[in-house]
Amino acid sequence: MLLNPTYAEYALIALFVILLVWIVRLEVKISRLLRGKNAKSLEDSITEALKNLDKLNQFQREVINHFINVEKRLNRSIQAVKTIRFNPFKGTGDGGNQSFTTSFLSENGDGVVISSLYSRDRVSVFSKPLEKFESKFGLTEEEKEVVEYSKKTFQE
Repeated sequence: MLLNPTYAEYALIALFVILLVWIVRLEVKISRLLRGKNAKSLEDSITEALKNLDKLNQFQREVINHFINVEKRLNRSIQAVKTIRFNPFKGTGDGGNQSFTTSFLSENGDGVVISSLYSRDRVSVFSKPLEKFESKFGLTEEEKEVVEYSKKTFQE
């Protein structure tokens, strides 16, 4: 069966109209994209945006490295300072609550406990190093209490 030449002409005209509408639509989209600029300035804008993106990515890497270093230093620094005052001479009235124990600890539990025992005759000061909230030296009850109090600070 042969196609009627009239139908073929109508089909070609319809195809031509469709293609023409499509081309006009693409031209409108391109003109909106360029908005009075030529393709060269658009290419320059894209190139500049990529350069800025590379600079931003480099800055982001530097900031992340800086914060990692700050976090490492912060973990080693003193973050909890707690003091307990007490009377080591209960019942005699000597000293009052002038004696104290103070802990200076990092988040890892490294630091020092400093204790001072006060009496009318003298003042004694003791220092005990701590590693992971423990000391190689025996801790008094007050020293243990101040270390536990500091440890709770990091758990909150």
